[in-house]
Amino acid sequence: MASLLPETLFEARGQAPAPSKDFYQVLVTRKEVIFRWWKISLRSEFRETKPGELRESHDDFLDDPSLQIQIAIVFGGSTLEHIFNMCRGNFDFLVRLPDAVLLYIVSYLDLEDIARLSQVSHRFETLCNSDKLWEMIVQNLTGKITPEMSSLANEVGWKQFFFTNKLQLQLQLHRRRQTARGSTSDDQLSD
Repeated sequence: MASLLPETLFEARGQAPAPSKDFYQVLVTRKEVIFRWWKISLRSEFRETKPGELRESHDDFLDDPSLQIQIAIVFGGSTLEHIFNMCRGNFDFLVRLPDAVLLYIVSYLDLEDIARLSQVSHRFETLCNSDKLWEMIVQNLTGKITPEMSSLANEVGWKQFFFTNKLQLQLQLHRRRQTARGSTSDDQLSD
């Protein structure tokens, strides 16, 4: 599973709380935590200040409360907690999976679980509302999708197609057939 991890695990950039204008960056790689800062000041004594960088191994970071406090001040407690988890080796491999694999897994969840999962992050919201997912769900439940059903689902959206009751679907399919017959008759009349 470690092979799924990129070299840079996490990156955040931000400005220190007011009145400071200083900029900061924190990077977490597989082996270390890198904290960088850029002092921004109009005061003459700080004009010549060069950007700074502090590099610590994961273990050293876990034992360095002063750096932890700086990160919490600039980036917030949730970011600090996230960095702690990475330094302790607690990675969320689920979010690193490709969309196709996640869609396959999600397609077997219960509807209530899909609704909850869509609230986890923007990525999962996008996946849980995607036409591809709902097409897979319809395919899993029905087994066979006719070209006519597929055409209607592509027109209205697969999620809408799934949640439309059977009578409404039959009515919509009937209307499509009537429209198709009407346009065929019109074509024959014009010939």
